[in-house]
Amino acid sequence: MDGATAMALPTTLGQTLRLTEASGSEVAWKSYDPKGQLWFSASFDLMDFKAMKTSDATISDTLSAILKAASKMNSDFLSHWKKYKVDTFLEFDRSWGLGSSSTLISCIAQWAEVSPYHLLFDTLGGSGYDVACAQADGPILYRLSEEELSIDHVEFEPEFISQLYLVYLGRKQDTKAARDHYYENRTRLNGTLEHISRISNALPDCTTLREFEKAIQEHEDIVAKCLNMPKVKDLHFSDFWGSVKSLGAWGGDFILATSEATDSDTRNYFTQKGFTTIFKLAEMMKSESHVEAEV
Repeated sequence: MDGATAMALPTTLGQTLRLTEASGSEVAWKSYDPKGQLWFSASFDLMDFKAMKTSDATISDTLSAILKAASKMNSDFLSHWKKYKVDTFLEFDRSWGLGSSSTLISCIAQWAEVSPYHLLFDTLGGSGYDVACAQADGPILYRLSEEELSIDHVEFEPEFISQLYLVYLGRKQDTKAARDHYYENRTRLNGTLEHISRISNALPDCTTLREFEKAIQEHEDIVAKCLNMPKVKDLHFSDFWGSVKSLGAWGGDFILATSEATDSDTRNYFTQKGFTTIFKLAEMMKSESHVEAEV
């Protein structure tokens, strides 16, 4: 949010949007979860994009604002008198916090042929980091400064990647609330941004697990101090033998854990703590080689 470089590992799971056109004068929207279950529906008037009917007023208000902003950026978007049937399909559980909003922004921006970053900044707000993830084919270094937005593609396939795990904590975080907390609590940033940027830039080049663990532990210490919040390992995993790093908004969503123990012992540890959604990072991480293999 303040210009530090961040390393991002986009996931293989995302969201897709399917558009069909018919006669009429509305946007008929339906959203489906990974099991094919409809979880949101609404119809929007083409004149002012207000919801004529909806299953969730809060979601439809947000979606209305995004459609309106996109139409202002591109006057041809939704300018024809017809019915637009939109179906979106999430590939991950909505509660996971893997980017349902950012992938939606990315999809709508592609449909409207506008900048996803401008669309984000004009509606939901944020750093744009998650939108960059939605559009990336592999690991990136992301930085937003007052002068520019920079995205550098990097490789991250260390020999120790099989020892990296993602564990869901079961508490989906409100991104806006987390952002507000950051602005209310950030202190003593002098030198902090440069320190975090050095860590982020060094992560892709880590050759040993020890080197990687030292870097993420250092990052945790810095952010804990800035946010005036306890580290997740101190809260839940003080007896864990590896390193633990918060991801996304602190206190919920996923953590990154390192482990030199066997896969079964590592999974058993977290399962016994009550955390049963566990992935190997390599399973979830999108990489250039993965994309080439799928093509």
